[in-house]
Amino acid sequence: MTAQAETRTAPAPVPRRRGWSRLHLAGLAMAAPATIFILVFSLIPVVYGLYLSLTRYNPLRRGGPEWIGLSNYASLADSPQFWRALGVTGLFVLMVLPPTVLIATGLAVLVNVRVPGIGAIRSALYIPNIISLTAVSMIWLWMYSQHGLFNQIFAWFGLPEQALLYDERTALAAAAVMRVWKALGSNMVLLLAGLQSIPNELYEAARVDGAGKAAQFRHVTVPGLRPMLVFVIAMDIIYLSQSFAEIYVLTQGGPLASTTTVNYLIYTTAFQYNQFGLSSAMAFVLFAFVAGLSVITMRNRTGDRP
Repeated sequence: MTAQAETRTAPAPVPRRRGWSRLHLAGLAMAAPATIFILVFSLIPVVYGLYLSLTRYNPLRRGGPEWIGLSNYASLADSPQFWRALGVTGLFVLMVLPPTVLIATGLAVLVNVRVPGIGAIRSALYIPNIISLTAVSMIWLWMYSQHGLFNQIFAWFGLPEQALLYDERTALAAAAVMRVWKALGSNMVLLLAGLQSIPNELYEAARVDGAGKAAQFRHVTVPGLRPMLVFVIAMDIIYLSQSFAEIYVLTQGGPLASTTTVNYLIYTTAFQYNQFGLSSAMAFVLFAFVAGLSVITMRNRTGDRP
């Protein structure tokens, strides 16, 4: 009888409501502007660019894009100019990435202290990151000029003037030095956040075990900073592989194409030679190159191997 009474008095399950609730509709309304923006200004242009990469298209001629399939990609495979630009892009990344990460790590360690005025120092180191890359490139263009800051310093030491941006042996390195300076601020802030996320208990345990400063840095700081280091490296690879503004302002791809990156070659192919299909194919090959490097980097963020 008791079991029957409990069965009779048990509450009936509440049926699920069908359709959208007000909360769902409110969420959709809030997400709709960003979704529409991404769709119109990101996804649709990417899909159209992929279509253009399979066509021959010159906007100055009558008619629309002419479908040619994978011919543009086949042309790139046999193009010494494109492979040289891809090599220049990779070399530029290698010139900028290691010193940027090492110096930014050192700066993050130095400013990871609690002393009066440290906030102002951190802000001063971050300022280059908030300045437009084009504006920074213009400043460094003057610094590299005949009467610029660097040649004035050379003159003080009795050294001859250097045309760093006009020598194919030094032009890319000169652009890389500017890019290192520009990227230090953002990398330092990210790595500082990574340092401050490491628990103090780990350092205390290391000190109890007799570890010195060097041992603490090697066995506590570096492993704790590894995820942020991998993230910084991946982001730098993405940004540096798309370098354009500094190349356009400082060298315009010269001298003798020694600073022509893939992004600059895409620009000249599209807007100087009006080969929009070929330039779109270059863009997607660059995307595949950057995506591959980024995946390899991110898969090692916790020590795993692909």
